Amino acid sequence: MIYTKTGDLGETSLASGKRVSKTDARIEAYGTVDELNSWIGLLRAGMRNSEFSVQNSDVRFQNSDEQLQWIQNKLFNLGAALSDAPGQWIRESDVQQLEQWIDVMQTEVPKQRAFILPAGSETVCRCHVCRTVCRRAERRIGTLQNAENDARKEELKFVNRLSDYLFVLSRYIGHLLQEPEEAWKQG
Repeated sequence: MIYTKTGDLGETSLASGKRVSKTDARIEAYGTVDELNSWIGLLRAGMRNSEFSVQNSDVRFQNSDEQLQWIQNKLFNLGAALSDAPGQWIRESDVQQLEQWIDVMQTEVPKQRAFILPAGSETVCRCHVCRTVCRRAERRIGTLQNAENDARKEELKFVNRLSDYLFVLSRYIGHLLQEPEEAWKQG
């Protein structure tokens, strides 16, 4: 049964069984990670739409989809870690994997010479939405760490690197689609 009625009074259970308010910093942190995971699912769906129909046979787009699927699984791991499930859910090797993918994509995109606006195709913009939600998740995890004196080193590194990955992915997809970047103009 999907409904348990145990949350009807504004509380939920952590993986440890401890009951906390649904407004608890921990719930806010892993709820934001869950939201990010959903946005990444929407990003993946957009990558399969007509905008990419011509390029769908391009292995670079397939690689990006496989990477995003891996990331979605890691985000579930991150949620488990944030919900106090026992075990090590995020590892340094996960951070290194993101760094490897970033490095590969950066070999193809032009050198960035200015701040760029979150603009372009719908898929590029979805990357930017994912990036900003990821940054919010990072802030929520940082708040949790500060509130509970909780060591979240690997989790924070992972979401920090993930936001970098999503930014570079936005540039990479735009580059593959031959979309010009819009530079920020002061004033």
